[in-house]
Amino acid sequence: MSPLILIPARMRATRLPGKPLADICGRPMIVHVAERARESGLGRVVVATDTVEVADVVRAHGFEAVMTRVEHESGSDRIFEALTTVDPDGAVETIINVQGDLPTIDPKTIRAALAPFENPAVDIATLGVEITRDDEKTNPNVVKIVGSPLSENRLRALYFTRATAPWGEGALFHHIGLYAYRRSALERFVKLRPSPLEKREKLEQLRALEAGMRIDAEIVATVPLGVDTPEDLERAREILSR
Repeated sequence: MSPLILIPARMRATRLPGKPLADICGRPMIVHVAERARESGLGRVVVATDTVEVADVVRAHGFEAVMTRVEHESGSDRIFEALTTVDPDGAVETIINVQGDLPTIDPKTIRAALAPFENPAVDIATLGVEITRDDEKTNPNVVKIVGSPLSENRLRALYFTRATAPWGEGALFHHIGLYAYRRSALERFVKLRPSPLEKREKLEQLRALEAGMRIDAEIVATVPLGVDTPEDLERAREILSR
């Protein structure tokens, strides 16, 4: 079965209000993200939003959009509602959650998220990048994957943390918040209550690990630019204008 790519988009970002519709080289940011997702060649792309204006803009640019409830607290809850709306019969077996603020993401990076599913024991797949800058190793905004190496390009995630970990000599890995789910794993995940370590670290993926679910991470070359501030937006405009 072809995967379904779901892109959650909400207008209430505190640092950059209305960012899904921010103009980048003549098109809204959310349209750029949908274009990158389509260029991955993986299959159907749907934007999941709680704002009619976002849905209308997405559809006007030839993409599919679905309305979801306003009160969702996480992107995983929003994409699960979208999944049940666009695929009520359960035909889709694999879901990729691409954040709606990644307008410059390489389509190959999106495809890489599926690689860990070569192992049928993996419930959730995600991405990581080796940290090369010393300041990022101690930055709590750079989430680290603590994992057991499976190969040169893959880790089995044992923990995610804002701390500098693991201790000692060796590589540290920056977690990229792009996820692929087996449908059964997403269904299970959204039914779980927030877990103690999740609430302490403020990292939703720890809920899955604490419940015994398996997350593997594919290691890629670069961190995609997430647009969270006006400065990020200007950088995205510069990159996409080339």
